[in-house]
Amino acid sequence: QVQLVESGGGSVQSGGSLRLSCAVPGSSARINWIAWFRQAPGKEREGVAAIFIRGNPVYADSVKGRFTISRDSAKNTVDLQMNSLKPEETGTYYCAAGLGGVWSRPGDYSYWGQGTQVTVSS
Repeated sequence: QVQLVESGGGSVQSGGSLRLSCAVPGSSARINWIAWFRQAPGKEREGVAAIFIRGNPVYADSVKGRFTISRDSAKNTVDLQMNSLKPEETGTYYCAAGLGGVWSRPGDYSYWGQGTQVTVSS
């Protein structure tokens, strides 16, 4: 079983920044990529960004230029730096890991963290 643990959520004003962190296994044959998703109340879960074990990161169009996903091999974390946050980005942010498929499709991920809350006030 692969366990993922998110941290770093909180409250920030519009235009502010937050950094999320996901603790991941050091190595696993069951993981090729790790992604961050978010879910607002009453809305579907949507992909924010993903990073491949041996490739480049990918981002949702809505966050390009503001969010950065990165992997810290020394700490075994995948971090999401979020800048210029908007109120509509309020929601629960989840870390997910899987073998492959469509990076932004939740069903293609086998492992999920418990989520961390991000609240952006106007």
